[in-house]
Amino acid sequence: MRKNDRSEKALRTVSIEPGFSLHAEGSCLITVGNTKVICTASVDEKVPPFLRNTGKGWVTAEYGMLPRSTGSRMDREAARGGQSGRTHEIQRLIGRSLRAVIDLTALGERQIKVDCDVIQADGGTRTAAITGGFVALYFACKHLVDQKLIKTLPIKDHVAAISAGVVKGQSVLDLDYDEDSTAETDANFVMTGKGGIVEIQSTAEGEPFQLEQFQSMFDLAKSGINDLIKLQMKVMYPELS
Repeated sequence: MRKNDRSEKALRTVSIEPGFSLHAEGSCLITVGNTKVICTASVDEKVPPFLRNTGKGWVTAEYGMLPRSTGSRMDREAARGGQSGRTHEIQRLIGRSLRAVIDLTALGERQIKVDCDVIQADGGTRTAAITGGFVALYFACKHLVDQKLIKTLPIKDHVAAISAGVVKGQSVLDLDYDEDSTAETDANFVMTGKGGIVEIQSTAEGEPFQLEQFQSMFDLAKSGINDLIKLQMKVMYPELS
């Protein structure tokens, strides 16, 4: 049995607190077990040079871990002279995931920057950042509609992410740090509310995994993402709850 008597199909306890930041157009604090990520979405009325005069907007993301988000203090990346390869990879993943469900033409020629800051890490920080980042992005888009800067929400679908893996021969959902660090296989799944696959990252840490194991992880992830999207909807559309 896993920690807190979780079954192999169970998510950790998840909560999303919207409006966490006073100043950002959209924000939330997402908590997944002991992992906590602050997600803020900021509107910039400029686009990158490659999009100027195209009528299209852009969504991008930045990701970082606070010095004491883990068991021992790490230096800030700025103090080390720059971002690590891991940070670059994660923030590109977050950006791709969010752009997959945004109508960039409907957004207009502006940019929304989504910052995902990990204040406490216990596995699954990138997947939590995507799930919470989408909620922050929604509220930033709603702000643009409320301010009559755009006519309709440029959101085509929901997106969320979750990890799955093989631990001691068993496929399990939503790995914490202890499970992730000992997993035979670990994977991250990014999917939309309509069941579309945005990205899958899957790695064998020892022996190669089999197709049946991948299918088992995929089925667990699909179910977990459905649950996460239901939670997103409760936060984003409380009037429907």
